[in-house]
Amino acid sequence: MKITVLATPIGNLKDISLRGIDALRDADLILCEDSRVSRKLLNFLEIYDKQLISYHKFNEKLIISKISKLIFSQKNILLISDAGSPLISDPGQFLIKWAHNNKIEVDFLPGACAFVSAFVLSGFDSPLVFMGFFNSKKQQIIKQITNFKEGFSYIFYISPYKLIYVLEVIKQIYEKNIEIFLVKEMTKIHQKYFFGTPIEIINQVKNSLKGEFTMVLKLIKSEKNKKKQNKYQKFAKIV
Repeated sequence: MKITVLATPIGNLKDISLRGIDALRDADLILCEDSRVSRKLLNFLEIYDKQLISYHKFNEKLIISKISKLIFSQKNILLISDAGSPLISDPGQFLIKWAHNNKIEVDFLPGACAFVSAFVLSGFDSPLVFMGFFNSKKQQIIKQITNFKEGFSYIFYISPYKLIYVLEVIKQIYEKNIEIFLVKEMTKIHQKYFFGTPIEIINQVKNSLKGEFTMVLKLIKSEKNKKKQNKYQKFAKIV
């Protein structure tokens, strides 16, 4: 008995792994967010005979009760999301916890992940903190961003419809004291990224608001910390 979790491409369908293709071909049942999106990937790979079941946060318990017999009868169950790794801002936690509680083996076939890709492209320092999606209300957004620490990179997913609004909130809190890396449409033909302070990013993206965005934020080091020196420096030997 095993449930396999598979990361799917975040844009370019050619990013599917060889192990991922085998898993899709061998699956008896595929749990997915939107069957229409998943069919595009399967059709691209010329896999046409798979049963897909929509699996999301509103029907998790119901779906598990329906497929439990299949799982216990040694069927290959595969969990995918529309893009990227399941359980990363996508459903799946309930299924995996259920599997562990029922002594069912779980496997993960890694692949594309938007927040990892954005962090690599940013060139910012680690450690990194993945924050998921920005909240909708201003006070909630403020709560998400007010405890940032110097030296950390914070990564968010954000809808293009909320982008300017969120940038305005960030500008209000940090002014020019934060650096932003913003990337859209990763791995696709129209991939594009932007660097700058909140106001600089706002000016850059005004006419480029279509697509899926990932944002990496990092506090700009204060002058006090920039000038901070090793207190033992005067004792260092000159070689």
